[in-house]
Amino acid sequence: VQLQASGGGSVQPGGSLTLSCTASGGAFSSYAMGWFRQGPGKARKFVAVISAHDTTYYTDSDSVKGRFTISRDNAKNTAYLQMNSLKPEDTAVYICAVDSSGYGSSWPQGYGYWGQGTQVTVSS
Repeated sequence: VQLQASGGGSVQPGGSLTLSCTASGGAFSSYAMGWFRQGPGKARKFVAVISAHDTTYYTDSDSVKGRFTISRDNAKNTAYLQMNSLKPEDTAVYICAVDSSGYGSSWPQGYGYWGQGTQVTVSS
């Protein structure tokens, strides 16, 4: 499975971005798709996951609930992360990943395939 993330960029605080992660070479509809992020000098952290059955789960930390929405389009083999009301602390490389079990997890160890990441910078 290969993953291609896109949609990152530079925005001002309060702005919005939608990240995309397109998968190829596998059975996309059977996968759980997760988003992680890694800020400068920080460890990789879980952001959100959508299961093969469209169950979603978001990190309890970093106040992304209510601001971020994960979704998927199986016809396009693509998962999305809609990010609203962005804050400077959201600045990071956002990385998508595949959990072949289909259930999804907040633990990186549950993911067998990773994309290359897309940079999100929130700054005035």
